[in-house]
Amino acid sequence: MNETEQLRGAASRFSEMKILIIDDELANVALLEDLLSDSGYTQVKSIMDPRLTIQTCSEFEPDVVLLDLRMPHMDGFAVLEALRAKSTDAFLPVIVLTADIDAQSKYRALRAGATDYLLKPFDHLEVLLRMGLFMERRRIEYELHHEKAKAEAAMPPRIGSSPWPATNCARR
Repeated sequence: MNETEQLRGAASRFSEMKILIIDDELANVALLEDLLSDSGYTQVKSIMDPRLTIQTCSEFEPDVVLLDLRMPHMDGFAVLEALRAKSTDAFLPVIVLTADIDAQSKYRALRAGATDYLLKPFDHLEVLLRMGLFMERRRIEYELHHEKAKAEAAMPPRIGSSPWPATNCARR
């Protein structure tokens, strides 16, 4: 089995997970959409205006975001800051895909909340492998959150949280 077949098989585990692409270049968006579609991902949404990020995220609820840094109106750094400020999500992976080779941009993006940083032109296999890692972590975080909620719901009420008045058992 070659690497592409392995990735397609791995992607099938995550095929229903949602991927949001934010890039102002139509060629980049088309390339990423084709790459993801060919790999088996079925829930892909793209926006070319970064000002729509927060609204799109609240409506689409992505599991992974692929983000360009250099865009008009709002650069990727501002998008990262807005995402992190508005997100109630414990772990939303944001993978920066950029032609910006400046080390300062990389550090700034990572400080602003990027989960990973890949340079364009990117290696298709590397993008898919890294996405798979973050999607697996996202799935695990999601399962842990739901298991915790179920466990908390199944626990008896804590002392002092009863609707009846507390009694002092030491008094006789």
